[in-house]
Amino acid sequence: MTDSISTSPLDSAADTAELRSQLRSGSEKTQLQLLQQQIADSGWDVLMEFLLERKSEAPTAVMGKAYQILYSANSPRAREFLQANFPTGLVPLRSDSNIDYTPLQQLLALQEFQEADRLTLDKLCELAGDTALQRKWLYFTQVESLPVADLQTINTLWKVHSEGKFGFSVQREIWLSSGKNWDKLWPLIGWKKGNNWTRYPQEFIWDLSAPRGHLPLSNQLRGVQPFAALMAHPAWVK
Repeated sequence: MTDSISTSPLDSAADTAELRSQLRSGSEKTQLQLLQQQIADSGWDVLMEFLLERKSEAPTAVMGKAYQILYSANSPRAREFLQANFPTGLVPLRSDSNIDYTPLQQLLALQEFQEADRLTLDKLCELAGDTALQRKWLYFTQVESLPVADLQTINTLWKVHSEGKFGFSVQREIWLSSGKNWDKLWPLIGWKKGNNWTRYPQEFIWDLSAPRGHLPLSNQLRGVQPFAALMAHPAWVK
């Protein structure tokens, strides 16, 4: 199968067989392209089968897309399947601070990126404590002490539910590839154009047409120091 995939709905037996085949052995790019098409209910069984086969694996962008299709489907059968097999969502919601990330997972599964971005900042402030919650932003010293498990959970939620485009680790990868040069990073992720900073919220792009690494908006943490602390956090050291 080539990279130029038809945009017509996947609703025939042949389409369903191709979907099953590609989800088992296709490249991630081809799998995501296939899942971007309209998938009829005949394909939902294939997506359920695919998710069950990989239930014990670390969630991927392809799994996230399959989950999102079922989560957004107006189907009692799809809802029952997800509730039975992924009751808290696709991503394990680990937290060292007893924080519930279920609402964030739900927003991201629905591709409600602007609301998810606001909630991400709220959760980071909640992790940092009452003073950060009242201020609604974090000092860089507070960023440094954020729990590893929680940052990894937030990051994985963003990556898995954005086809791999968004997340702190994605931003870090771009930052490292730019030689840790902030002036190069900002335009690459769409936070600055020429000499002008992107205005919040109207000039940011709240869907998957945004540049890679565009979200979440960690610049809401105020200035370079907190963002630098986030990029240097031990959560990203493998």
